[in-house]
Amino acid sequence: MSLSDPDHELVVAELGREPTPAEAALFENLWSEHCAYRSSRPLLSAFDSEGEQVVVGPGDDAAVLALPEPDAADAPAAERDADDYGDTYVTFGVESHNHPSFVDPFDGAATGVGGIVRDTMSMGAYPIGLLDSLYFGDFDRERSRYLFEGVVEGISHYGNCIGVPTVGGSVAFHGGYEGNPLVNVACVGVTDADRLVTATAEEPGNKLVLVGNGTGRDGLGGASFASEDLAEDAETEDRPAVQVGDPYAEKRLIECNEALVDEDLVLSARDLGAAGLGGASSELVAKGGLGARIDLDAVHQREPNMNATEILLAESQERMCYEVAPDDVERVRDLAERFDLGCSVIGEVTDGNYVCEFAGDDGESETVVDAPAEFLADGAPMNDLASEPPSESERDLPDDEPPLDEAVAAVLAAPSTASKRWVYRQYDHEVGTRTAVKPGDDAALLAMRETEDGSGAVDGSGDADGVGLALSSGANPKWTAVAPYDGARAVALENATNLAATGALPLAAVDCLNGGNPEKPDVYGAFEGIVDGLADACAALDTPVVGGNVSLYNDSVEGPIPPTPTLAVLGTTRGYSAPPAALDADRAADSELLLVGAGGDALGGSEYLAHAGGSDRFPTLPDDSGAADDLGGLVASLAAAARHESTLAAHDVSEGGLAVALAELVTDEAGVDATLPDRVAAFDETPGRLLVQTTDPEAVAAVAGDLPVFRIGSVTTDGALSLAVGEESVALSADAVRDRRDVIDRELA
Repeated sequence: MSLSDPDHELVVAELGREPTPAEAALFENLWSEHCAYRSSRPLLSAFDSEGEQVVVGPGDDAAVLALPEPDAADAPAAERDADDYGDTYVTFGVESHNHPSFVDPFDGAATGVGGIVRDTMSMGAYPIGLLDSLYFGDFDRERSRYLFEGVVEGISHYGNCIGVPTVGGSVAFHGGYEGNPLVNVACVGVTDADRLVTATAEEPGNKLVLVGNGTGRDGLGGASFASEDLAEDAETEDRPAVQVGDPYAEKRLIECNEALVDEDLVLSARDLGAAGLGGASSELVAKGGLGARIDLDAVHQREPNMNATEILLAESQERMCYEVAPDDVERVRDLAERFDLGCSVIGEVTDGNYVCEFAGDDGESETVVDAPAEFLADGAPMNDLASEPPSESERDLPDDEPPLDEAVAAVLAAPSTASKRWVYRQYDHEVGTRTAVKPGDDAALLAMRETEDGSGAVDGSGDADGVGLALSSGANPKWTAVAPYDGARAVALENATNLAATGALPLAAVDCLNGGNPEKPDVYGAFEGIVDGLADACAALDTPVVGGNVSLYNDSVEGPIPPTPTLAVLGTTRGYSAPPAALDADRAADSELLLVGAGGDALGGSEYLAHAGGSDRFPTLPDDSGAADDLGGLVASLAAAARHESTLAAHDVSEGGLAVALAELVTDEAGVDATLPDRVAAFDETPGRLLVQTTDPEAVAAVAGDLPVFRIGSVTTDGALSLAVGEESVALSADAVRDRRDVIDRELA
C-alpha cells in the first residue's frame, strides 16, 4: 500500500510534515476509489434523493424511509404528503463485494452479506430481507461455474446462519464478467423514530466502544484492493485482502445490537467495513465535525504482534464501533458479555484531530496518526477524467434467422433467462415469517404489520390493514452493453415493473454502479451513460435514489466488465397479497390473456440476437413513444391492472421478450395459445409491460388508462405453450418448457 505522488504532496501540505507509515496507509485506503468515489462522485449529483418519505438519505451506512399508512400504500409517492406516513421506518442499502468474490468466492460473497447487514444494524434497524444481484462469465465456462457455485454457497451459508431471509435478486451471465464477477447485495431493515441511530458523532467526551469479533490480519488493505484492476495472479496474491466471515458471531452481534438500541445506549454507530477501524472511527467523528483519540493497544485482537497499521486497517468481520456516554460503558460491556462478544473501550470523541496512539510490545506509546478527521474522510480530490461517448448500434438483423422452434428453445434455455430455482432454493427465504411472495416471481413481498408477538408474521390472509413491502433488484448487461444510457433507463423501468406486477408502487431505490477502469475514456463514457440513464428514469418514476455504492476498476486480463447499474427498488402496496405469475386453469374458460403496454419495436440487447446473431438499436422505451405521459404514470397504471379484482395472474415482460414471459406463465394445468405478428414482437425485451389474465378485459383496459391493451391469446387447460409468430408456430408442453428452463439445475445437479 502506498500513496500516489499527488496524494502524498497534498497530505504533506496539510500535515506540514511527512506522514507516518500508519497515516500513509490510512490515507491510501480512505482516499481509494472504493471509499472516496473519486471518479464517480462528480456524477452522482444527477440523482434526486429527496422526498417526504426520506428520513435519512445518502451518506450514512444505509438510507432510512418512512412507510406509508396502509390506506396510502397504493398511492404514488408524489401524491402523498407528510401525514400519509406512519411511525414505522425501513432502512435500505446496497454494497458490492466484487474483487473478493473473484479471489475467494465463498468468503467474498459471505462477507458481502455480513457487511450490508451491519450497515443496516448501524442505523438502529433489525435486518428483515436480503436481495443479491450476481453477474458471471458465460455459463459454459468451467471457471464461471466454479465462481457461481461458490458465491451462491457463500450467500446461502451466511444468510441462512444469521436468520435473515434472502427473498429476491437476479443472476446474469455474460462473457464480459469472465475475469471479474460482480456480487451486489442489498438489505432492508425495520426500525422507528425512537430507535433510529446515525453515523454522526455527537459530543466530545463520549467513549468509542468496539464490540464484536477480535481484530485479525484478514482483509488487510481491502479498500485499496477493491480499487485496482484484478491481476492474473489475484487468486493467490490478493487472498490476504479477503475477509473471513463468522455468521454465528454476526447473529450474536445482531441480537446484541438490538439490546443496545432497546436500552438507548447507542449515540452513534458505524460498522467496520472498508478501511476497518480507521475508516469507521474517523468517518464517524468527521460527520460530526469532531475528532477522536484512539488507543490502538486497547483493541481486542485475535492474532499476536499486530502493528498499528494492521490494527487500523484490517477488515476483520463482525465488528461495530459505537459512541457511548461514559456512564453507559459498563452496561454495554455487560450486554457484549451476555452475547459472548468482545468489547473494548478504544478511545473517546474529542474536538481536536483524529489521533491514534500505539505502544506495541516495547510498551512506549507513540502517536502514529494525527490528522484532521474531515481531511481523512473527505479530503480526497476528485478525478477529472476524459470521457468518450459510446457508439450506437444499427439494425443488421441476420439474413438466415433460425427456425422458430429452435429460437424459442434457445431463448428459454439461455442461462440468463432460464429458471434460477437452483439458486434461490438454497436460501432460507421464509425465516422471519414475513415473506408473502417468495423468490421466483417478479418481486418479493414482505408483510409489514404488527402482530401480538411483534413479528409481522404472514398468516395467509393478505391483511389489508398492513403494508406489503415489495422488493426487486438487478440489471441487464446485454442492455447496457448495447446502449448504456437507454439500457440503464430500461433497468429502472424493469425493476419498477416487477413491483407493479405485485400491485406495488416504488417508494425509493438504491443503486450499485459497477464499471471498469474509469481512466479509459470509453469505459468512463459508458459509466456516465448508466449514471445519467438511472438518474433520469428514477426521476421520471418519482423514485428518489437514497443511497448506493460504486465499484470501479472491474477490469482483468479479460478486459472491462459491461457497465452494470444494479438497481434495488423498494415499493409498497396495501396488504400483502399479490396476483401469482402463473395462469389459473380453473378460470381458463371465462378469462382472457392481455398484454398491457407497448413494445419498442427493436431487438437490440436481446437474448434472441445473442443466439441468432446480428445487431439492432435498443428498443424505444415507453416514455419516448408517447404511450404514457411519464414513467411514474405508466407504472401506476400497470400496478392498477395487477391489483384489479378481476386479475387472476400478472407477469412482466423483459428478458427473452414475450416468448419467455408466456412460457413462464404456463403450468401443468394451464397453458396459453398466443398469436404474435413477427419475430420482433416475440423477442423484443422492452420493459414496462405486463401480461394479465383477467375475467374482465374491459375493466383492466379502463384502469390501464392511456396504455395500449392487446388481447394476445387465450388460456387453455392443456398445460402447453402454443405460439404462432407470423407464418410459423411452435408448441411445447409444460414438461418441455420446464426441461428447457431448468438448464442450470440440470447442469449443476
